[in-house]
Amino acid sequence: MKKTTDYIPYQNLSSLHHLFLTRVERTPKSIAYTQYNDEKSSWENYTWYETSLLVAKWANKMKQEGLTKGDRIAIMLPNCIEWIICDQAAFNLGLVVVPLYINDRAENTGYIIKETQVKLIVFKTDEQWMIINEAMMHLASVTRFISIESVTNTEDERYTKLDEWISNSSDNLPEPVDTDKNSLATIVFTSGTTGRPKGVMLSHNNILWNTHACSATEDFCPDDIFLSFLPLSHMFERTVGYYMPIMCGSNVAYARSIEQLGEDLQSIKPTILVTVPRIFERVYNKIQLGLNKKSKFANFLFNQSVNIGWQRFLISQKKSRKSLAQIFWPILNLLVAGKIMAKLGGNMRLAICGGAPLSLDIAKTFIGLGLTLSQGYGMTEASPVVCTNELDDNEPDSVGQTLIDVEVALGEKDELLIRSPGIMMGYWNNEKATQNAIDDDNWLHTGDKAKIINRHIYITGRLKEILVLSNGEKVPPPDIELAISSDPLIEQVILIGEGKPFLSAILVLNPILWKNVLTEHQINLSPEESLKDPNAINMVLKIIENKLINFPGYTDIYRIILTLEPWTVEAGLITPTLKLKRSNIIKLYSNDIEELYKGH
Repeated sequence: MKKTTDYIPYQNLSSLHHLFLTRVERTPKSIAYTQYNDEKSSWENYTWYETSLLVAKWANKMKQEGLTKGDRIAIMLPNCIEWIICDQAAFNLGLVVVPLYINDRAENTGYIIKETQVKLIVFKTDEQWMIINEAMMHLASVTRFISIESVTNTEDERYTKLDEWISNSSDNLPEPVDTDKNSLATIVFTSGTTGRPKGVMLSHNNILWNTHACSATEDFCPDDIFLSFLPLSHMFERTVGYYMPIMCGSNVAYARSIEQLGEDLQSIKPTILVTVPRIFERVYNKIQLGLNKKSKFANFLFNQSVNIGWQRFLISQKKSRKSLAQIFWPILNLLVAGKIMAKLGGNMRLAICGGAPLSLDIAKTFIGLGLTLSQGYGMTEASPVVCTNELDDNEPDSVGQTLIDVEVALGEKDELLIRSPGIMMGYWNNEKATQNAIDDDNWLHTGDKAKIINRHIYITGRLKEILVLSNGEKVPPPDIELAISSDPLIEQVILIGEGKPFLSAILVLNPILWKNVLTEHQINLSPEESLKDPNAINMVLKIIENKLINFPGYTDIYRIILTLEPWTVEAGLITPTLKLKRSNIIKLYSNDIEELYKGH
């Protein structure tokens, strides 16, 4: 039975604010957003019309601040309705939005604000205010700081609290500034190999087109409920979990935190989840830990549920024939699969996964348990979604087929090239980087190696040796490895973390210096025995921490493997020019690496 949809036609829209106003006009009384009220200890709903009144109050105050078309404002908020209100109020005035991570290092926050000459910053708590204060020497352009909650040390005359700021503001929306759909909407900073982030410039049309193309992959409906927990500072969540529900008229509920996600799934009972592999990894590990404590029969039932459920999936994809084993599915669903799905709220009909590769074993487990799961691929520079698996032709180990109007090709060394209406306008104040990323034929060079089989795209590696953690963060190893190896104790280092929840490293230590360090710290073990000693390991981790103090927080190293055996050309671990043969080193230490991530 085809679902009832209420899509806003993309072709009629001139801006992201026009999209929002059109939704308000079409379904003013429908629930737009759901958010937990800590003071009342309950969930609160906001209709599209109620949200528009709040947007009006913010837009009027921004106008009174003297902000004019093209000025930049920064949003340093966790996912909440205020993020949407601030974004839409800014677009009403033709402003450009710069999203900031809520827990980034002050150096990066200051750099981004200074680089874009932000004039107004909205943040939530003392935690963000501390980061802002630490970066204050770079914030001369800022004329107003606004906090959602009360904060300390507010002597700065530019500071005000939100409720005071909008207390006398009108809820009559200012006449929207005339905005060309190809004009700049947002500058989103993404990790670069130089150590400094690059500002991706996206137009209103870039994002509107991508929103439209994503919505065409499935029938998203007004009665769908999205549970939002991935940071809105990421374009994946912003496009798919914010703008797309506006286009489709769906309700978005904001999770309180990752820690409370399990409870929120039970309370909200979402139908759509926009997620990253790390969430499935956590649930999978929790299931495995639970199974270790259960009987052999319980493990047998679980494995049978997954295997027979996976066969059901293959049958639905016309890749397998029905078998006698399928008669056991109803009872297995009742005893096992249905109970696990109930922990996801019980109503989930689609999980959209992206940001990093999802292990096929984990994908098989959840698909086998009855979850409809579509893995995709994208990058900020493409607004961001490029491809996703069509539900009737789903290959979970691929990143799917291209969205409408997307062209792909394989370039030199099988690099994936992309051409679409979503390709960025360029990098902010960085023409050289823009020219390196987009060639004369308007192909965006992704830096990812790929193969294409029967319209499905498979990512096979990375040209630029960028690690993608399971939370979607992209980390360039060479810069970090160079910083770590600048310490005399550390002769060689390789970063580990592709598809993992955190970064680790393997380090080759200088034997003479290591012996001296052990003596100095009174660690009475031989150099070889000390390599697994917790005190010795913590000592090296402290050295690494000091070396990476100016890097973003997501580059922190949490686990390490120590060795005194150097990597040589003869052993096939480095090239004659002393470059690391990463795959060979990782293969050599595969068992140790597996131990590092056990239980994560």
